[in-house]
Amino acid sequence: MQTLIGGLSLGAVYALVAMGFSLVYRTMGLVNFAHGNVVTLGAYVASTFYMSARLPFALAMVVALVVTGLVGFVIEFVLRPLENKDFDLMLIGTIGFGIVLDAVAIMIWGATGRAVPSPISSPPLDVFGLRIRTYDLVVLCIGALAMVLLMLFLQRTKLGTAMQAVAMDHEAATAVGIHVGRSNSIAFVIGAALAALAGGLVGPLQYVYPAMGAALGIKGFAGAILGGFGSIPGAIVGGLAIGVLDAFAAGHFQGYSELVVFLVFTAVIMIRPTGIFGERTVNRA
Repeated sequence: MQTLIGGLSLGAVYALVAMGFSLVYRTMGLVNFAHGNVVTLGAYVASTFYMSARLPFALAMVVALVVTGLVGFVIEFVLRPLENKDFDLMLIGTIGFGIVLDAVAIMIWGATGRAVPSPISSPPLDVFGLRIRTYDLVVLCIGALAMVLLMLFLQRTKLGTAMQAVAMDHEAATAVGIHVGRSNSIAFVIGAALAALAGGLVGPLQYVYPAMGAALGIKGFAGAILGGFGSIPGAIVGGLAIGVLDAFAAGHFQGYSELVVFLVFTAVIMIRPTGIFGERTVNRA
């Protein structure tokens, strides 16, 4: 049970990353390869304002969300002219932005990384003989809240409905007066904010270092594919599944945990190539 709860906590972080990937993909049909690098940026910004500026952890997280949201807007704004000209160049552009973000992070914070103290000082909870870290439960609750808010935004708000219409058909959405460019920008901003939330939350669980976004990004990407790339519920289920599998594999196979996780992932995808919920993306035809 302790392993399961720890796996779900880490899985909530993977799910947040996976949701960012899926949101952009279902809206634009674009895989944002800079997404993992935005996770790193969010982790560094949150840890800096928390440890150096001495802001409360919650406020430091808000600052990180705002900063990375602006970064997501800039990425989409710069790449927007390529969308209707050469979509492959837009894809390559996200890789270029990722490299730039990595370089900026190293220039500002260095390459050594940092340990982030837990914002929760209370001792582990003792429940029926199980010792559960309080911060694990905090991560689970925040992750669950973010997932619910995103689903409500997409399904219950006018702007979210417009974004779903854009995801279904660009031309039809334009014909009824929906601003496609604005929907794409919002998708990038929300995706970047989710990445920052994941990076900020995982800081006290792991070590904040320049390459952390690559590790989290790959597993978040795998979670998105496992659930069905472009499906938000699929991203949630896939991210949680990867986290639980990762936790149990680390406990039983230690140094081979990564191998075990991706062998199981590969086996599932071979059986169901479109993922658990099926792939969803914008119709670019």
